[in-house]
Amino acid sequence: MVVGSYQGLMRSVLCICLSVVLFMPGLGLSAEPSVLATLQKTSTPMTLMAIQFKDAKAGWAVGSGGALFSTADGGKKWKKQTSGTSALLTGIYFIDQKTGWVTGAAGTLRQSVNGGESWTGHPLETQQPLYGVHFPSATDGWVVGGGGTILHTADGGAHWVEQASGTSAALYAVQFLDAQRGTAVGALGTVLATRDGGRTWVPQVSQGAVTLFDVFFTDESTGWAVGNAGALFQTNDGGAKWVDRTLPCGKTCTKVIDLLKVRFTSPQEGWIIGERGMMYRTTDAGYSWSDGTPIAPVSLFGLTFSDATHGWASGENGTVVHLQAGK
Repeated sequence: MVVGSYQGLMRSVLCICLSVVLFMPGLGLSAEPSVLATLQKTSTPMTLMAIQFKDAKAGWAVGSGGALFSTADGGKKWKKQTSGTSALLTGIYFIDQKTGWVTGAAGTLRQSVNGGESWTGHPLETQQPLYGVHFPSATDGWVVGGGGTILHTADGGAHWVEQASGTSAALYAVQFLDAQRGTAVGALGTVLATRDGGRTWVPQVSQGAVTLFDVFFTDESTGWAVGNAGALFQTNDGGAKWVDRTLPCGKTCTKVIDLLKVRFTSPQEGWIIGERGMMYRTTDAGYSWSDGTPIAPVSLFGLTFSDATHGWASGENGTVVHLQAGK
């Protein structure tokens, strides 16, 4: 997948005819025998751009055409919910089992206070697409999007204020460790950091023209960012310097695959998913990564973990994959 095609998907509603998705254990995991991957049935042709589980049972997934699904049994059954919009939804974050937020195209920002059963829109001045959302607490939250958009709430979402990012590049992901320390990444190698709750955003060392789709910090020092053409970067100093960890072509190679999400369940164990259903895993803090393993026949955009053992990925054709890690 080229960068343009991924970004085009972010900007438009995608509908692909779905071949029936069956429960299939262990799809193509010969290189990663300690991981069991199971395709879960959602009965939708829509692309599921983002997914989140609060525990091993309760989860939500959102995507194209305003698609919204929830599960109460770990994904064995997925129930369609009404999002109240037909916009492409690209981000989701539940603060707890009841209160959640979704972001999407044309300034879409919606909130649920009943576990996703109903959603209320929050009108914003911006019409930029909104891609990422994160709440480090019940009161403080951030949303990032096109044109360098950064929005902040300090009252649980009642009011949203735009913060000056200093860039016009699209921002695809944001993560805060607490109410003061956060990082956002996006197009043109953009990495922004704040240490004062977003009052000021400071550009970090640029990674050139590469587009960064996601960022994840395991602590205040160690973080990872992934992007197009297999881009993989690590920082050990809180983001002041990012080191290229892109896997070389050989036995394991990421350079021909767009990497779209990265998550760590501990300082040692991390996961990356992306184009063509590929998954990479590390159990030694990123010093080495498993061979790329296809866990689905489609590209995967969303990744979430409820604990160190259970994870889920979501993507094209309504695909949801349950990941179960062995010890």
